[in-house]
Amino acid sequence: MFLVDPGLYVGSAADLNDIQALAKAEITHILSVDSVDPGPLSADRDFSRKWVNVLDETTSDLLSHLDDCCVFIQKAVDGGGAALVHCHAGRSRSATIIIAFLMKRHHLSFTDAYNKLKSVKKDVQVNSGFEEQLCLYETMKCEVDISSPLYKQYRLTKLSEKYPELQRVPTEVFAVDPTDSSSCEVSYRCRKCRRALFRSSSILSHPVGDGAQSFAHKKSSNLTGGIQCTSYFIEPVQWMQQALLDVMDGQLLCPKCSSKLGSFNWCGDQCSCGRWVTPAFQLHRNRVDEIRRLDVKK
Repeated sequence: MFLVDPGLYVGSAADLNDIQALAKAEITHILSVDSVDPGPLSADRDFSRKWVNVLDETTSDLLSHLDDCCVFIQKAVDGGGAALVHCHAGRSRSATIIIAFLMKRHHLSFTDAYNKLKSVKKDVQVNSGFEEQLCLYETMKCEVDISSPLYKQYRLTKLSEKYPELQRVPTEVFAVDPTDSSSCEVSYRCRKCRRALFRSSSILSHPVGDGAQSFAHKKSSNLTGGIQCTSYFIEPVQWMQQALLDVMDGQLLCPKCSSKLGSFNWCGDQCSCGRWVTPAFQLHRNRVDEIRRLDVKK
């Protein structure tokens, strides 16, 4: 068990059995980040406990738990106690939580927080998937914003990594059907029947690719150097649910007139600009119209 910051320790599962060390460190809160239930402790004192059930794999999602874990640790510190964050070996999962807390508490970059932890516990080695999540956490200013396009894309990418083993697409992944809600947002409608399809907040933008150079492997002789995106890549919307059942890819049809709007592929697809997007839910720009509300001043 190593002291990383005032009121904050990092350790392994074995540290849970060292009751004397827990008492000496004045541990009041224990955060277990492990795929194995830590179970009850034999200590006479009561601890505030939290268990995050996560495997130490690059495809595991820790980002979605970071804010709650930071709040748990902060409660220990604010209450004059101390928190022990542990996983099995104290090297990757628990380290990820500790780094996130240091970033948030001291306004550190991912690199600085990582180096601070390694200076205390030299065998720390966060897996590459968790590193990417911490970098995204830094980009989001150490606050998991579920409405952020960055987070939405991350969440969809995590789902695509589980396909086809995924039993079903969680309902919370789907954006609300714009026909079922009122909003001042820019909306996009089927060009043929005018049915509302999605709102501007559902668009998941991506860095522009290298245009024609990205398609060199197709050996097409009529490629030009123009770089443009001819599709909107969006988060899934409620009207897509039936189309996505038990299939990896397929067409996206207008729910009202059945005209073809685009396609989806959980393995990803390449935008016309050359950028690969995973997973891809794309509607062709020439099949939809952008609708903006006009402010009429009296």
